[in-house]
Amino acid sequence: MALKRSSSMKTELVNAIQLQELELEEEINTSSSNNTHAEPAEAKTHTEPKCYTVEEAVESIGFGRFHILLFVIMGSANIVEAMEIMLLAVVSPEIRCEWRLEDWQVALVSTMVFLGFMIFGVLSGYVADKYGRWKVVFGGFIWASYFSMLTSFSPSYGWFIFLRCMVGCGVAATSQGFVLKTEFIPSKYRAFLLPLASIFWMLGSMLIIILGMTVVPTMGWRWMIRFSIIPSILLIGLFLFIPESARFQVSAGNIQGAMSTLNWIARMNGATLPEGELREPEVTERGNAITLISPAFRRTSLLLWYSWFVASFSYYGSVLSGSELLEKNLLCMTDADPEHQIKHNQEEALCYCIPYNMADYQTLLISCLGEVALIPLNIGLLNVFGRKPSMAILLMLSAIFFMLLNICTTLFGFTVLLFLLRSVVSMNFNVVYIYTAEVYPTSVRSIGMGFCTSFSRVGGMIAPFIAQVLMSRSVILALSPFATACVICAVGVVLMPIETRGRALLQDA
Repeated sequence: MALKRSSSMKTELVNAIQLQELELEEEINTSSSNNTHAEPAEAKTHTEPKCYTVEEAVESIGFGRFHILLFVIMGSANIVEAMEIMLLAVVSPEIRCEWRLEDWQVALVSTMVFLGFMIFGVLSGYVADKYGRWKVVFGGFIWASYFSMLTSFSPSYGWFIFLRCMVGCGVAATSQGFVLKTEFIPSKYRAFLLPLASIFWMLGSMLIIILGMTVVPTMGWRWMIRFSIIPSILLIGLFLFIPESARFQVSAGNIQGAMSTLNWIARMNGATLPEGELREPEVTERGNAITLISPAFRRTSLLLWYSWFVASFSYYGSVLSGSELLEKNLLCMTDADPEHQIKHNQEEALCYCIPYNMADYQTLLISCLGEVALIPLNIGLLNVFGRKPSMAILLMLSAIFFMLLNICTTLFGFTVLLFLLRSVVSMNFNVVYIYTAEVYPTSVRSIGMGFCTSFSRVGGMIAPFIAQVLMSRSVILALSPFATACVICAVGVVLMPIETRGRALLQDA
């Protein structure tokens, strides 16, 4: 009996040991199975592809052949814009004589151009943020060229101002080229490259003045306009080499298009993109003007709109004031020749059939050089002091030189003063452009630029009535509003909350 009980206990003990061994084996298998499943997940985490943004891609590509091509072609757009705007100063004496116009009618020509610019400024910005920068700029070139050609066939004053208004609409669209150009340039190069665009503006201004010197006396102002659209036609072909903005493509969800653009630019520059894949969220709210007056941008936008108003008001004030003082011989000159001693004013009811002489054209040419002569100073201000201090300094200098135009001096002295005035107002306009393109995010950059350019054209619309109408009655009264506006704007610039020097371009608000 005892033997039987002992045998039973041994059997139970063996079964318990076997059961423990089975449980231990199951635990080992389960642990091994879990580790097997965990290792691929862990490996997957470590092999997750790297990502980069458009900003990082643009900075990685750096500066190269593509940017030289971009600088030349998009800079040439400034030649076209400058020729269309400066044409007004050259053609004013001719149409005044042909259609027996009064001062306010001559001023209305410039105002109608800026009216078209103002209306289409916002519209083109909205379209550029929604559908792309490239389409808007390309369409603007074709539009401006077509209506500029029609202007040369104007049968009357009414048709002339209507067609020039249409030209202004096209020029408004081409101004979006500055946004397209800015979005391709690495941040550390923007302060150097963007001010150099003044070279092309100067070339356009000088080209239209040279056409005035050579074509108007022999063939008339109509042929001058026809010759002036040749650069636009050439530029339409060259513009096909510029791609759509990669920043816009990403914001619109076209990652594949952005990758194709960035790869093409990298190959041109002999550079490589960052490791990984381009990944950036699509921006659904593009071209929303409400963003411009949101709490984050409200004060910036309000002060920036006034800054653009003053930039245009002072720039075109300097251009039209200089041409008006020369055309009507309103200068106080100590060495005036017999021709310039004859003063022309509205009270004498004279018809101003007095075209520019060679000395007048030379003065206008030299003053155009002022727009590029101080570019090194402009670059230095931007890099050393930043955008806001640069604008404040240039605005105060503009006010001083506007008032100095009233002093009695020689023709050479007037040429120097006009040269310096054109330099500082042009530099200020350049800095305002740069600051605007940098301060707004990609989602509203074009419409932000559109609103700003529209406010600037309000200044352009008012400037002719002061520079070309009030100037006949009092030189000092005509120059004072320009100087006062510059001083007030300098104070407003100091109050702007954002400095953009060295800052990356924002993608979304």
